[in-house]
Amino acid sequence: MTVTTRWSGTGRRSGRTGTPAAAAPRRGRRALTGIAVETAITLTVVAVVLAWMGPSLYRQDLVFLAATYSLIALGMYIPFVMAGSLSMAYSAYAAIGAYGVALISVRTGLSMWWGWILGALVAAVVAVVLSLATQKLSGFYLAAVTLLFGMAFEHWLIDGPAFTGGSAGISGVEAVTIFGWQPPRYALVVLAILFVCLVAVVVDRLRKSVWGLTLRASRDNKNLARSSGVNPAHLTVVALAVGAAIASTGGSLFTVSVQAVTPETFTLSIVFLAIFMPIIGGRNSAWGAPLGAVIVVVVTLNMPGYQGSGELLLALAVLVILIAAPGGVIGWAASALTRLVPRSNNGREQL
Repeated sequence: MTVTTRWSGTGRRSGRTGTPAAAAPRRGRRALTGIAVETAITLTVVAVVLAWMGPSLYRQDLVFLAATYSLIALGMYIPFVMAGSLSMAYSAYAAIGAYGVALISVRTGLSMWWGWILGALVAAVVAVVLSLATQKLSGFYLAAVTLLFGMAFEHWLIDGPAFTGGSAGISGVEAVTIFGWQPPRYALVVLAILFVCLVAVVVDRLRKSVWGLTLRASRDNKNLARSSGVNPAHLTVVALAVGAAIASTGGSLFTVSVQAVTPETFTLSIVFLAIFMPIIGGRNSAWGAPLGAVIVVVVTLNMPGYQGSGELLLALAVLVILIAAPGGVIGWAASALTRLVPRSNNGREQL
């Protein structure tokens, strides 16, 4: 192989190999492009959802439910998709966030925002303890044990201490206030959408970060990760803790929207739905989880003429997507765009 070099007028050798100084502007442009794309996606999502919602109170409730599902699905996305750890305890984590807001607001009289913070911390701690107790389990056995934990937690909320309110739950949660301002319900919906988009951006950036790449590499080949000095078990514990904290915010958001919570609010059915949300939307992007949540809500609760058969339609939709578009809706759209772009380029070359 022949290497061609060029000499400048000053006698210094120059080539086409990029230097760190030359690469810095390119990295800056890529970062700005990424921020612009994320901002455009966020604004588009907000505009489309608000245009569909309109002034309808029923659709506002559906948007709140979709936002709750999105946060739970984003919480499951990190350990399930990125780490390959199928934990089924996310109904318990969402319930911890929900009860955290309710208990802080009703029992202590403090601002309910403390409930968001404490709920996320407690959910992360519970996830760490549960992951350490089950670190030698995987696959079906891990799913079964964590599923039983979610069921036991729901029964504990019903039959446990008096401060949980028993089967009646807790009601009378204070309304949201931001520095003394109590936003109307429409503004709360907008804030909920923006919060989901913010979490989706953070999770997607986390997926593309060095930690995210290491986590996915250890998922695919644990022995190779260990040989590189990486402990896959530690990465999985951190992933489960972060996912549990995110899922708890979904429970907090739902409690704020209805100003009450009961043990039956977050059942195991939510966990099964959350598993399929990234599959429907697309596993190769964190945005697939919110997109899948929107599709799940629309199919199960907002299909005219199909009330009562939403779960059947959802099962058929999942089956079709797994067969026709294994990469989910986002993967199918990306592949379709990839097939269209070369044709347009060829057309320009012929012209």
